[in-house]
Amino acid sequence: MLSTVTSLHLPPLNHTDSHTHRPNSQNLTTHLLHNFSSPLELKQLHAHLIKTNTPLTSLPLTRIAFVCSLNPSFSYAQKIFKHLENPEILAWNSCLKAFAEGKDPIDAVMLFYQLQSFHVLPDSFTLSFVLKACTRLLDVSKGRVLHGYVEKLGFQSNLFLMNMILNLYALCGEVRDARLLFDKMSQRDVVTWNIMMTQLVKRGDIKEAYDLFSRMPERSVRSWTLMISGFVQCGKPKEAISLFLEMEEAGVRPNEVTVVAVLAACADLGDLGLGRRIHEYSNQSGFSRNVRISNTLIEMYVKCGCLEDACTVFDGMKERTVVSWSAMIAGLAMHGQAEEALRLFSRMIQIGMDPNDVTFVGLLHACSHIGFVDQGREFFTSMTNDYGIVPRIEHYGCMVDLLSRAGLLQEAYEFITNMPIKPNSVVWGALLGGCKVHRNIELAEEATKHLSELDPLNDGYYVVLSNIYAEAQRWEDTARVRKLMRDRGVKKTPGWSSITVDGVIHEFVAGDEAHPQAQEIFQMWEKLVEKMKLKGYVPNTSVVLLDMEEDQKEKFLYRHSEKLALVFGLMNTGPGTPIRILKNLRVCEDCHAAFKLISAIVSREIVVRDRNRFHCFKDGSCSCRDYW
Repeated sequence: MLSTVTSLHLPPLNHTDSHTHRPNSQNLTTHLLHNFSSPLELKQLHAHLIKTNTPLTSLPLTRIAFVCSLNPSFSYAQKIFKHLENPEILAWNSCLKAFAEGKDPIDAVMLFYQLQSFHVLPDSFTLSFVLKACTRLLDVSKGRVLHGYVEKLGFQSNLFLMNMILNLYALCGEVRDARLLFDKMSQRDVVTWNIMMTQLVKRGDIKEAYDLFSRMPERSVRSWTLMISGFVQCGKPKEAISLFLEMEEAGVRPNEVTVVAVLAACADLGDLGLGRRIHEYSNQSGFSRNVRISNTLIEMYVKCGCLEDACTVFDGMKERTVVSWSAMIAGLAMHGQAEEALRLFSRMIQIGMDPNDVTFVGLLHACSHIGFVDQGREFFTSMTNDYGIVPRIEHYGCMVDLLSRAGLLQEAYEFITNMPIKPNSVVWGALLGGCKVHRNIELAEEATKHLSELDPLNDGYYVVLSNIYAEAQRWEDTARVRKLMRDRGVKKTPGWSSITVDGVIHEFVAGDEAHPQAQEIFQMWEKLVEKMKLKGYVPNTSVVLLDMEEDQKEKFLYRHSEKLALVFGLMNTGPGTPIRILKNLRVCEDCHAAFKLISAIVSREIVVRDRNRFHCFKDGSCSCRDYW
């Protein structure tokens, strides 16, 4: 066969290379050995080697495999491998690895089937490369075939292969099969446990993930980080921080991913003390250039009411992404610094950074809080016309909020009815909030009708409508709404406020008498009330929408949870220390007025983060343009 192969079209072999003074045929052979790219050229090279008495061992086996892998010349390559008495699977494995990691991983799967049709026995490396291709393709059906080969060839004890199969099942959503395999595995390492936990966390099954975590014989930093991140994602920041403290006690050093997760938990809880400590650790560990950490630090400081610290982090960043700019714009808006948020956006555009959809959410919030209706409309139009961003439900909600705050309730209602996407409860809730402020009962009833269908168990909407009726002294309607809540099993969410002192979180509910310092808190409040009344304070009992005597309403007002948290903070922190309070509901109008006066009386900065925004009280005023 070899003698019939057509020879290569070669230049005359008696030509001499002027630089090496050696016959050019050797250089040409070397060139051809590494540059053939088709089965025909390989056969011509083969013939050339025979004619020039060049040893066939000089043939590059991996290149032969590449050239012949996915075409009918596969058997020709096999003959060369056998002639050289070389384990052919080594060459095919090199080819499989490159295919699996290349742009077309399906080629690795096709080559594997080619190997099977020519009875080439795979080894553990063969299977690992094809499993990698299946994982990249998320092809669980072919993965099952490979799992069969692993069992058939006796590779069940190869933990690396078993972990790859487990990971493939998990990534493809076959969690049941993954768990079955996990439970049957005769041996597991930390990677095995982490794979299983990762997928449970992704599915939101945090309880099952934590059960596995608790049973782990050993844990890596990834194991701890997985669970901490999982708790944060599932809205359990307390559990995340508790687990992080356990991690520290176990002597495991957090990595950059851990830092991001813990900072996110601190942001959700308003735990400034731990957040600052993590910030310091991050700097000491050389993580300061990590943009994601810096972005999360901005968010943490913003949510903890430390706008200046957030600005310091932002200003110190060597590199900023659109996320950095958007986080800072949103933070300024949340803290009532709307004009500064708009100026920062101008800077962002000037340096050539294109905004994204999140940027515009922050901008619309800023316009809403400052009452810039026309500029808000311009931003809403610009995001599509200038940047090609399709508005999401959040943007529509911001526009309704903007119009409702400005008293343009009919325009807000028409805006909702003309939306190209179905309005959700947040959109209708924004209109309802505006109806309360501007006392529009008719539209409030319309908004509540939609809200009762979209979010029937949310007590907030019923309470707002009930309060609107009460303010209008429509007591029968107020009672009807309260009865409707009872009939539907809707319970009013109790208000609570929390404050962190010396690393310990203290929570208060309205009228809380269970706290060890309850009596001292009530006594100190009475003293503060006397000083406030000297400055013109009159209790706003209109916010107490209950049928009771006026003095009883005042007592009810005085025991709002945010007031109790504030007094506790004043009693247990040093003079001049800022007071930071987290509240799950909106701060009431009376508390808002009282806190302004108290900030001047005690010469303290008081920062309250409620459900809607931040209120930064200082020297008798609040950073907010308006209460709402």
